[in-house]
Amino acid sequence: MKARLQTSLGQQLVMTPQLRQAIKLLQMSSAELELEIAEAVETNPLLDWAENAEPGLEVAPGDDDRPAPPTDTHTDGEHQATASDDWAPGEGDWSSGNSGGSFDDDDNGSAAERVAETESLADHLLWQLHLSHLSVRDRSIGAALIDAFEDDGYLREPLSTIAETLLPAIHADEAEILTVLHQIQRFDPIGVGARSLGECLQLQLDVLAPETPGLALARRIADGPLERLPRSGVAGLAHELRQPLAEVDTAVQLLRSLDPRPGTQIGELAHDSYVVPDCVVWRQNGVWRAALAAHAGPKVVIHRGYEQMIRRCGDADAGYLRAHLQEARWLLKGLEARGETLLRVMRSLLQQQAAFLEFGEQALRPLTLREVAGELGLHESTISRAIARKYVRTPRGTLALRAFFASGIDTDSGGEASSTAIQAMIRRLIDDENPRKPLSDAKLADLLKTSGIPVARRTVAKYREAMNISASHERVRIV
Repeated sequence: MKARLQTSLGQQLVMTPQLRQAIKLLQMSSAELELEIAEAVETNPLLDWAENAEPGLEVAPGDDDRPAPPTDTHTDGEHQATASDDWAPGEGDWSSGNSGGSFDDDDNGSAAERVAETESLADHLLWQLHLSHLSVRDRSIGAALIDAFEDDGYLREPLSTIAETLLPAIHADEAEILTVLHQIQRFDPIGVGARSLGECLQLQLDVLAPETPGLALARRIADGPLERLPRSGVAGLAHELRQPLAEVDTAVQLLRSLDPRPGTQIGELAHDSYVVPDCVVWRQNGVWRAALAAHAGPKVVIHRGYEQMIRRCGDADAGYLRAHLQEARWLLKGLEARGETLLRVMRSLLQQQAAFLEFGEQALRPLTLREVAGELGLHESTISRAIARKYVRTPRGTLALRAFFASGIDTDSGGEASSTAIQAMIRRLIDDENPRKPLSDAKLADLLKTSGIPVARRTVAKYREAMNISASHERVRIV
């Protein structure tokens, strides 16, 4: 079961109830996870908080993966640091201003008390669009499409209306817009951008394994008879499709396990939510290491008393307790899969972006979801879920995992520079400029070209505006 959950978070497998729960847990932030587990403890007598349990009980796996000081200098998935001065949790100062203290004491670190960034469905999709390999024209079309999506993820505006909103900058026909829409429909959450319930379910069915029970019949139902299901029922649908009742029931159950409103998976956090780091990154003996934060998730256990009661009570009570015991074990395994996937992603990011942690934004290399997914053998949507509203505590402060990703621009040397690194270079040039004669966008572009970064003036202007930096004529200061 454990192996199945681990692979299922990234591979095409049967969408079982426990798999759906594992995917749901993976996407949750720490605050949402705490609420989910609290509700599970309230409704499931077989679950209990670890602090209330007797020693030796079955604790939720992964909760105790706190970053202890390593005894060796090389471990799998960890990156050799380039700097000679080591930093470890509890040793030295946080860059955010918190000095000393235990690494797992989130209440003492100002970095962990920052207000969480809100993320709407549009933000989530635009971020994926920015990291995609689409052309500039297709990204503009994609942005217009995403702007038309409703909160539940559906596109209810006709494509002709989208074409009109693109004018006069872009003249695109409906076929071209539809091609871009199909690309966006592959983003996380799966099913977003659908124009009907049937299309939404078809998109989710497409990512399931071919051997999923009832898959072929579920596709037939979603393609037409779905709208008649509430009126005719499973039996009526079986008669209409001339298929065995049991097979139709399996297909219908598969459809009911899907999400009819995928857009609601991504919602804004409350304005007063605070960041609780899910991971901790530190450096010891020249090695970058990562571990789950001690408070990344509450600790829950199987209630041994109720578990033992199953053998002594009657059939009805035993059946009730067994059902809740199975749910409790699914939850614990889902928490384990969540922690392992998150840690794998974090270690991959350490390998890819060690220079970013060493030297800051200017050293951030281009990195996309596809690259990390390919390295780990997972689906892009799994990586997106794993980093959604997740934070890591680092020597540079508490950072969103999204900060480790950036699109890139080819350089004259044959490499790539990330958009974040280019923005950092622009910011540094502006900080060092003569206040009496600020650098124009054209001059900034020329300076970047001399550094091997060929960018157009309009690209510099776009980055400058994204950083909320005024134009050169507004930055003139007489000193």
